[in-house]
Amino acid sequence: MARYNAWQNRQLTEGLKDAPDAVLREDRGAFFGSIMQTLNHLLWGDTLWMSRFTNAVTAPDPGAWHLDYTPTFAVWSADRFRMDGAIRMWADTLRSIDMKGELSWYSGTLKADLQTPLEQCIVQLFNHQTHHRGQVHAMMTAAGLTAPVSDLIFMPEEE
Repeated sequence: MARYNAWQNRQLTEGLKDAPDAVLREDRGAFFGSIMQTLNHLLWGDTLWMSRFTNAVTAPDPGAWHLDYTPTFAVWSADRFRMDGAIRMWADTLRSIDMKGELSWYSGTLKADLQTPLEQCIVQLFNHQTHHRGQVHAMMTAAGLTAPVSDLIFMPEEE
């Protein structure tokens, strides 16, 4: 799933790099409004989850607003590339035993301390990515942009 995530994000980056900023920021009626806001939410969420899984990733600034996490598409692209590398490096080191146990964290959304099986939290990381990339895919299509292939079975082996 880490490999799939990186492949999908590279395709999104390629498909959006020449889009005008106005197209990226137009409110398209999605849950987070625009393509850019959805991309920012996704990167912010990945950063937050990864900071819970490994000390190699620093949690987002508690005051950072997830929809404006990066100021431009170029900054998002660079940060996305780095985060995808961090996810791949982390995932490549995991053994089955490493995914056992509970993860304890504070949920800002629920304003509560939570404890959840670590395996479920890892699935949440990847499921959350897929969910929001699907929204970006739909917004790209609505904007007349070419949306990437997202079928797992078509992922190149060298990814």
